Amino acid sequence: MGFIVVISIVISIIIVALYVTVKTLSAPKKIGGIPKLLKDGKYLAAQRVAKSIITKDPKNYVAHYYLGKAYLKDNKSELAFMEYKNVNENALFNGEIPEADFRRSMAELYRKFNQKEDAIKEYLLLTKLEPREASHLFNAAELYEEAGNNKMAIGFYQKALMLDKKNSQAYTAVGRILFRAKNFKQAKQALETGVKLSPDNFENYFYLGKICKETKDLSSAVKLLEKAERDPVLKAKALVEKGTCLMLANQIDKAEDTFMRVITNSKDPKNNEVLYARYFLASCYEKNRKIEKAIEQWETIFKINNKFRDVATKLGQYKELETNDGIKDYLTSNNNEFVELGKKIIAAGFNLACQKATITPFGCAMLASEDKKDNWMNSKKHIYYVLFYRSTDVIEDTVVRKVSDELKSKGYSRGIIFASSDFSHSSITFAESRPITLVPKDQLEALFKKVGY
Repeated sequence: MGFIVVISIVISIIIVALYVTVKTLSAPKKIGGIPKLLKDGKYLAAQRVAKSIITKDPKNYVAHYYLGKAYLKDNKSELAFMEYKNVNENALFNGEIPEADFRRSMAELYRKFNQKEDAIKEYLLLTKLEPREASHLFNAAELYEEAGNNKMAIGFYQKALMLDKKNSQAYTAVGRILFRAKNFKQAKQALETGVKLSPDNFENYFYLGKICKETKDLSSAVKLLEKAERDPVLKAKALVEKGTCLMLANQIDKAEDTFMRVITNSKDPKNNEVLYARYFLASCYEKNRKIEKAIEQWETIFKINNKFRDVATKLGQYKELETNDGIKDYLTSNNNEFVELGKKIIAAGFNLACQKATITPFGCAMLASEDKKDNWMNSKKHIYYVLFYRSTDVIEDTVVRKVSDELKSKGYSRGIIFASSDFSHSSITFAESRPITLVPKDQLEALFKKVGY
């Protein structure tokens, strides 16, 4: 009986020893098996193995690394981020953890969770681990650009190009930054290189179009922006830019059609590009004297964003149209009607007769004389140079200075400027010592009463 007890004890000791030995030997084998589980797509199994190791050894950062990797594979980014940060803060990279692979993932996670400075640090470490890999420099440059540090961004883009001269995205980025810095010549060179390397990268055409717009080459700008329209991401922006080019080229009807395309094709009426399209469409309507339509666009913008540009001011300035027929006709009448209204105003207010009228982008210009019976061209000292501005913008001194120059060069006796807005202080000061009469909005309204409004 005693012999059996002894044998039982010995067998128990052997079993316990074998169990401990197996457990001890199996732990590293389990960690070594995780990469295969990941490769086979068995992400949950990999997570279970890693967790079981960490339960026994919380400071096993190799296990933490593989757990983070398994979470990444399983699209559990937040959990992966926690594991990777733990590894990053505590692990010694002695070969057990593939450091370059880890830092690439770490950088992407920092970037995903908008921790740009930490992401940049990871990419800078990667440039030391893999000094011939241009993508690390490019990624760091992108982050610097996103953070608004254009100087560092362009430096890293250029370093990336030293390693990879065919990196079309880097040329595009350099061109984009140089454009913003108004270095149009070098920006154009970089973007044109980007086009050669990647003809289907429509961002190059977009910024080349903007450069042409800035340098007043409007026809080229429109052609380039039409190419940029092919990109669904850039389409709305390209159309808005093209529309403004058409406005500058005085092709107002085409500009209206272009802005309407942005508005009608957008699925999000609150999109910033849609608001800009509405704003510029209103400007087109304003130029074509379709003031009611312009007001509709401003009111739509105001409902979405009451601080958008000068929309609130515009609506306030045109509010009088509802109650003041004189201002309404002055601002909205067609060109022929406007000229006739101008003739009545100078006759009622200054006893002048119009001898010649010219439609201008801002309204109308007239040459007038006091004596209707005289040959007005032979009475130069009695010739008045009269301008009618129909705009809600304050008239600056540049306008008054041009009138002064016109009086001197043509020998006109006096200038008169009518405005449906007001004159700046510098305009008033400049006109005081010169033969120029300024008629601001309130005085113009008084004249409307004299002509029957």
